[in-house]
Amino acid sequence: MALNMDALGKKIGPLKKDYGWKDVVLYALGVGAGFDEVDYTYEKNLKVIPSFSIAAIFDFLGQVGVASNVNLAGILHGEQELIFHNPIPTSGTLITEGKVAHYYDKGAKGALVVGESETFHSNGKRLFTNISTVFARLDGNFGGPDAPPNLVEFPERKPDFTVDAAPSPNQPLIYRLSGDIFQLHVDAEFAKMVGFEKPIMHGLCTHGFACRALMASLTPGKPERVRRLACRFSKPL
Repeated sequence: MALNMDALGKKIGPLKKDYGWKDVVLYALGVGAGFDEVDYTYEKNLKVIPSFSIAAIFDFLGQVGVASNVNLAGILHGEQELIFHNPIPTSGTLITEGKVAHYYDKGAKGALVVGESETFHSNGKRLFTNISTVFARLDGNFGGPDAPPNLVEFPERKPDFTVDAAPSPNQPLIYRLSGDIFQLHVDAEFAKMVGFEKPIMHGLCTHGFACRALMASLTPGKPERVRRLACRFSKPL
């Protein structure tokens, strides 16, 4: 297998996703919300956790994988950036268009496949911009450019706040019902075949836990104030 160079820049979509309040609540439960966060888990006065956005358009990531011809046995979610333009309604239809934007060659480590997309609601409002980076462990050494450096400088002081969270060992079984049914997160034999001791948590599930933690400390009760989330998935859980 080899990455499909012809896929670079070609439009993907429009992809449409109908959703309702049960999808919003199921996602919230999948990323650890419960009775202490009924704004996200009960249809009365329901609000949407912003990271629901990338789970709701997971089909776009699948299309990026198909278009790029990435080797599925070696893929991991590498980085994720979301830029929010308007609050996400609790129901409706999401319309997403995007493309495979970049391939980066990491040599023997693998390759990075970057997909970019824009998502609108059926009410006409632009909701969010998505930049997803897939780490393709088996697709490196294709002669392409390396990724530009993206250094993060942490200040030399104690954190402003810390949050302890303990996902259930069964968390992937709930989270996968929001769209990512890749067998790496549930099938022990497949996980061992691709180099893991056992099934691992979805990176986007830990992403949702982090989003909840940040909102609880920075924008409690006001998910509409979240404007950008960016992260790198450095280790499996």
